[in-house]
Amino acid sequence: MFAQDQLVVYPAQGVGKVERIETQTVGGTEAEFYFIRILSNNVTLMVPVITASKVLRPLCTKEEGEALLSSLDDRSGFTGYTGQNWNRRYREYSDKLKSGALEDVAYVLKELLLIGKDKELSFGERRLLEQAMGLITLEIAHATDTTQEAVQTQIEEMFADVIAAQEKK
Repeated sequence: MFAQDQLVVYPAQGVGKVERIETQTVGGTEAEFYFIRILSNNVTLMVPVITASKVLRPLCTKEEGEALLSSLDDRSGFTGYTGQNWNRRYREYSDKLKSGALEDVAYVLKELLLIGKDKELSFGERRLLEQAMGLITLEIAHATDTTQEAVQTQIEEMFADVIAAQEKK
């Protein structure tokens, strides 16, 4: 399914590179594994080839990355901070980040940026925001052949009004 040197996405970890594919004996059973090096932290993961399609996904295309960036600028679906219980929101956002779906990660990023306009984000919310920003920017940077910093700057420019409001708090 995946080839050596291919970029893939591992949920909640981000973009990784298939370093090699080899057979290993684990628990007395031989199995083929992808060795994935996560680019953001250099951690290497062993993912069984047989279950890889349930865990890994290919990197988004350039068109998908550009469309996702454009969708971040659309605030029509956001109704504002509703005062929802932080624990419930935290679980929802954590689940979305773990799903690995780029749209889910974008949802978390946009929601937390916009909630931050109405209230100061808690430590946990800021961590989720940083995680979502890192996941989005790294994948889109690789998909569009640009830098992670350039993608983050583009997102920050879209939300300049929100970021300015947060800095006033």
